[in-house]
Amino acid sequence: MAEKRVLIWYRNDLRLHDHEPLHEALQAGAEVVPFYCFDARQFDQTSFGFPKTGAFRAQFLLEAIADLRESLRSLGSDLVVRRGLPEAIIPELVNQLQISAVYCYGEVTSEETVIERALKTALQPLGVELKTLWGQTLYHPDNLPFEIAELPELFTNFRKQVEKYANVDPALPKPQKLPSLPDVEVGELPQLADLGLELPVVDERAVVQFKGGETAGLARLHEYFWQRDRLKTYKETRNGMLGADYSSKFSPWLSLGCLSPRYIYEQVQEYESQRIKNDSTYWLIFELLWRDYFRFVCAKHGDRVFYRSGLQGLAIAWKDDPERFELWRQGQTGFPLVDANMRELAATGFMSNRGRQNVASFLTKNLGIDWRIGAEYFESMLIDYDVCSNWGNWNYTAGVGNDARGFRFFNILKQSKDYDPQGEYVKHWLPELANVPAAKVHEPWKLQPVEQQRFNVRIGVDYPRPVVDLFKSAEANEKIYNAATPQNQRPISKRSGKTARLR
Repeated sequence: MAEKRVLIWYRNDLRLHDHEPLHEALQAGAEVVPFYCFDARQFDQTSFGFPKTGAFRAQFLLEAIADLRESLRSLGSDLVVRRGLPEAIIPELVNQLQISAVYCYGEVTSEETVIERALKTALQPLGVELKTLWGQTLYHPDNLPFEIAELPELFTNFRKQVEKYANVDPALPKPQKLPSLPDVEVGELPQLADLGLELPVVDERAVVQFKGGETAGLARLHEYFWQRDRLKTYKETRNGMLGADYSSKFSPWLSLGCLSPRYIYEQVQEYESQRIKNDSTYWLIFELLWRDYFRFVCAKHGDRVFYRSGLQGLAIAWKDDPERFELWRQGQTGFPLVDANMRELAATGFMSNRGRQNVASFLTKNLGIDWRIGAEYFESMLIDYDVCSNWGNWNYTAGVGNDARGFRFFNILKQSKDYDPQGEYVKHWLPELANVPAAKVHEPWKLQPVEQQRFNVRIGVDYPRPVVDLFKSAEANEKIYNAATPQNQRPISKRSGKTARLR
């Protein structure tokens, strides 16, 4: 046996490039045992009753893990796979394989850190260290010009200080060869059915067929930057909703760590050197900074991002309205932009950033429904679900985040006309409106009976009437929002919805 044998516990870091736990173990001359655990808790239900990991997310995850296994095999190693609780299974492997240390990337939110602490406790009697390293972000906390406890509460202040004073560490190289595994049963990858899920149906209207894994993520970056040369216009096109290349769409691979943000950063620098440096190349890094910010916010504020009252501690009288929530979820609100985006999400597991802002605003500012229900539904559905970005963005849109701007709602009609002027996107996902001309498609409730007959759509039958008056509902919910008072934060678990124990 080697002098040191390290188990590399893979979680949301499913890659070989720029992987610090793997790199550090190899630099120390250790044998490495790559390991992934399918934790049953990740396939449970959310507190509002959604599958915690829906079929689209699970399929993308399975593809990413299969790709990681193939990559490891190509270098002479393999991926050990188990199903169960990491804090129970890893100590068993430690004993079986005489593991001397466990390395992983640490997380910052409650459910993940509870598991880390449980594993650390289970390893202590064995005399084995759990070494957690910081990953997931472009900037390492050690390079920030402030401690995380002093993180600015406004993104703009964070960005300006980081851009002026912080450096990005170089991405670590991918290993060229790995030691073979000791004698161990590697285990089979589960199928979706084993996880209690059905294979999602591929919708032909999906503009991108996302495939999980480092290989696909690197290929997407190469295609977007170098083959299609789209980075040079990213800032101008990033608010689109229809098509493969209006945005980078790196987020699914970033969410599972199939792509490293530092690698993306270096590729942007290379692009700027070889092709062009402009507002668009800067803006892609700007978006990575937002992603960093939400993770640092969670590291600073802990579970407050999951509270009903949000980071601001606002006791807003959110409505409990299952019927209207279902109309929102099913894309039957009568507002084409909202409905098209929600149907795209249901059919593909993806939605544009512009779409997410609009549907979240509509749920919270027009329907007045508890924002956490929307956040949990996104957690279930989105293939690019990232706990910090998802809950941070919902805090912000609901007006309870630390960088929120009070009652700021999206004018759905203006947004529709600004970002889908010809109605191409809404018609793509709402075939019942396919014959309605662009000038009328965003307000179909205004169609006269003769027009409905001409365009072959019956409002209230083929397509619903608006569930609310857009502006009157916003006005009513603004009064509720403004009546909210700051309250002492009570820790609420996003898993159970009940008061959580203080840590």
